Amino acid sequence: MTLPSAEQVRTGYGRLTYQEAMSLISLPSKIADDGKTIRRYMSRRGVWITGDELVPLAKEHGIDYNSGKSAYGGHVYSQASYAASLAFRAGQKAVNNNGGQDKKFGIHTIHGFFSEAGRADRPFIYEVTNLASNALFPNFLVTARQPTSPSTNPEGDRYPKADAGLPLGPVCFSAIVSFRPSGISQLDVQEPSPQVRFADILSSRRPMEWDPAPLTDIDGVLALIPGARTAVGFFPGLEMRKVDMAAYNAGRPFHEKRELILYRLLAPLPATYSGSPEDRDEDGGGKCAIDGPDAHICAHTYEADRNGLLMIGNHAGFGYEFARAASLSYSFVVHVNAEDAVITYSEADDQWWVQEACFPRLEAGRGIVHSKIWSSRGVHVASEYQDGIIRRTPRRGDEEKGKL
Repeated sequence: MTLPSAEQVRTGYGRLTYQEAMSLISLPSKIADDGKTIRRYMSRRGVWITGDELVPLAKEHGIDYNSGKSAYGGHVYSQASYAASLAFRAGQKAVNNNGGQDKKFGIHTIHGFFSEAGRADRPFIYEVTNLASNALFPNFLVTARQPTSPSTNPEGDRYPKADAGLPLGPVCFSAIVSFRPSGISQLDVQEPSPQVRFADILSSRRPMEWDPAPLTDIDGVLALIPGARTAVGFFPGLEMRKVDMAAYNAGRPFHEKRELILYRLLAPLPATYSGSPEDRDEDGGGKCAIDGPDAHICAHTYEADRNGLLMIGNHAGFGYEFARAASLSYSFVVHVNAEDAVITYSEADDQWWVQEACFPRLEAGRGIVHSKIWSSRGVHVASEYQDGIIRRTPRRGDEEKGKL
């Protein structure tokens, strides 16, 4: 693919909408040995790579920088979860057509596991199986695999349906996704929102006056490349701004430090489902609609995964000795009815959502990111709990306490 210019990186010119970045087609289903239907889907667009946009900025200043080519983990997490939603709704449609009761369901929890690094030059192939058919608490298993060779499209993007026929490698990601019907709240309890607890900080600037969420939030890298802290980059779907919490965090214990990320949609994302989750395209594949409340929930998961483990590294003093970060497991729990997780598209200052992140544990080469997702109205909509590898370069005298 053509290397973008440094100016494009600075302005974020050409960023994809969330629905375009998450493009999926359906593939022919399979029947498992137990008779269950396995619904299959394939991604269509290339995956964002953490820090890849830093290369043009570094090159502009004669700096040699290599970002690596691993796919952003939030992509497969978000897309796999939406594939589960497509499969669930396809099954629901069949039930309703046969006289079943039409209930309003939405994603309730996602528990995902990263077993192999994703590759950014080939699609993900998703297989979705119904694990439990409880009428009020169905849950699905999703697995993701990738071809063992790059896409047949040499551009490494806009993957053709032919890629689905390539030999597949091992499972690189798996998740259990549960669904719940909308319900009536008998009691609504939550802690004060960050809009209240951090009002003095948040009111000190307009949201767009905070720096963009870093292309890769590693202190040493951001200090090395001029302009890296203020570049917008090409992160799809969402405008994200990182609040400066340095003064608040100064002198606080590790577990009391906080990071606030403000975010909103780049473009409208339909809040209701289309008549059918699939439309046939010109090559016979099923082009999947990316819409409805579950698409919005998946957009929240896409945002929440960005830079979390890297922020742990900065607080731990690894920012100038960074060696490695990789997600192992990631859980996301929606606390509200799915329709209450919809992000209203707006450019108004009062329509930004807030990710509030803290880091309660760091040990054995792994760290925990615990995030709360708050609506623009200060409602605690969802929680994220992520465990992953975070390591600095070895120092003389380091003792290995264990191996992964």
